[in-house]
Amino acid sequence: MSTTRRLKRACPRIDRWRAPHPYGARGRAFGDNPLFAGESAMSERNGRCLCGAVRYRLSAEPVATRVCWCRDCQHIAANGTVNLLVPSLALDISGELSEYTSTADSGNRIRRRFCPRCGSHLFGNSSGRPHLTVVRAGSLDDPSSVRPTMNIWAGSAPAWACLDSALERVEQQPLPPQPAQGAAPA
Repeated sequence: MSTTRRLKRACPRIDRWRAPHPYGARGRAFGDNPLFAGESAMSERNGRCLCGAVRYRLSAEPVATRVCWCRDCQHIAANGTVNLLVPSLALDISGELSEYTSTADSGNRIRRRFCPRCGSHLFGNSSGRPHLTVVRAGSLDDPSSVRPTMNIWAGSAPAWACLDSALERVEQQPLPPQPAQGAAPA
């Protein structure tokens, strides 16, 4: 069964379908995917809060992109949130941020950072992975430039949630992302 048919079966109310992202579950690069022949990988992404007081630039590809259904993310977004895990050193932020620190379901201390002016939630850092920063995909200038590869904390998703069955499903906290072959650990 095609990916599109699986997606339509899992989420029949969605009426717009896109080709799989070149960094999908198999981790293929643009050049390896015939759907994206001739395109080059994006090495920089930009984003901002709702009011524009906080802006950022990512200078590395995400280590992982996931839909999180933990209760904290549901409180933040009234839904699951799509999050990029990026190397903290590859994130350049301009503008003032406020923060809130709490203990997540995983037991890790989580520092969430947001715009004090408009309240847009932008970044998160976990004590369990201090070298990585979570970036909310919705704050990217082009959120279509990334595509999630898994649903995490799926066991916490509400009964009405539309989880893409083509994505890997992890009931709670996933294992840490592994560095690409031949790359230095993140």
